[in-house]
Amino acid sequence: MNGPGIDYQAAFQALPGAVALLTCDLVYADANEAFLSMAGRTREQVVGRYLFDVFPDNPGDPAATGMRNLYTSLRRVAATGERDAMALQRYDVEDPDRPGVWQERYWSPVNVPVLAPDGTVALLLHRVEEVTELIKARGGRTGGDRAQVLEAELYTRARELQDVNERLRKAHAREREVALHLQQAMLPVPRRLGHHRAAVRYRPAVGALNVCGDWYDLVDMPASGRTAVAVGDVVGHGLRAAGVMGQLRSALSAASHVAAGPAQALEVLGLYARSVEGAESTTAVSVFVDWNDLVLTYSSAGHLPPALCHPDGTVVFLDQATDPPLGARPEHAPRPQAQAAFTDGCVLVLYTDGLVERRGEDIDIGLTRLADSLARHRAADPDALGDALLVDLIPPAGLTDDTALIVIRL
Repeated sequence: MNGPGIDYQAAFQALPGAVALLTCDLVYADANEAFLSMAGRTREQVVGRYLFDVFPDNPGDPAATGMRNLYTSLRRVAATGERDAMALQRYDVEDPDRPGVWQERYWSPVNVPVLAPDGTVALLLHRVEEVTELIKARGGRTGGDRAQVLEAELYTRARELQDVNERLRKAHAREREVALHLQQAMLPVPRRLGHHRAAVRYRPAVGALNVCGDWYDLVDMPASGRTAVAVGDVVGHGLRAAGVMGQLRSALSAASHVAAGPAQALEVLGLYARSVEGAESTTAVSVFVDWNDLVLTYSSAGHLPPALCHPDGTVVFLDQATDPPLGARPEHAPRPQAQAAFTDGCVLVLYTDGLVERRGEDIDIGLTRLADSLARHRAADPDALGDALLVDLIPPAGLTDDTALIVIRL
């Protein structure tokens, strides 16, 4: 049901807090009346101008850090799309009626991303609460010397908090760099499969370290005229899940070289997984592509079915050989496998659940969305098709689960 029309500009201006909107280049796009009144500036003096041309650091204070801290926070929000609540800042403001006269001011800023429909950061919302009077009031109640001590203590604690946060961010950045190198080592770009082309894509969940338990693998076996293609998903996220993923991916890759088919390869992987802590409930699907007989042989260990798109746009999900995830059975049992024929020009897509699953939504809706997108873009080359699938299927707010994707032109 549609609600009544809302004048968002009027609502923005009526906000009781001081709020400004900045472009990602830090140019004022708008500011509400509370912000202009607090800053002692007119709209013409603010909107359309670069933030730090309007509010530079106090040139008479060589220790001033307000501009640098605010710039760092805003750029971080623009780059990550994450909210940033800054520590208490001393940021002096020039008296608009007395050029060259600077007023000592204290602020508590919060910077928030405003997202475009495609999930990118369109604007930066800069909200500030001035706490200068609070600090001065503390002094009024306790006497001059004691006031200065309390004021310095409050400011020092705020700066210490900011320094701690900065060290945590740097530590996170180092961990992320390690994770990226780990991911690149374990999930390399595939080589060309004869005259056939393949593309892979990996996308982490929002807020992840860019490494997780999802994996993909392509094993080319030219002597037998076959290629083994697989994706899998270890339960959990982070470096521990990635370590388990690396072990299972390597084991399945080795098994695929010698197994008679995908079912036998997954049986070997299931036996190996029993000795790997954290491998329980891992899902995986393996497809052997026979280039000579134009046949796909596949088997699934609790994983979502691969999609086969025919040249006419018909999409078939390979769901006739599904078994429980690794380690789900107390005793070993043979796994099923099935076959499907293909023709030149077909497209095979393997993926993990982050691509199609959404909270509160039936999985069939996600699979239908995948089939529709695959049929629509089926003529594109694998790289373009992989990108198109991600654009169509990733929600504006980003993925809530990690996603691995393989696209092969058969």
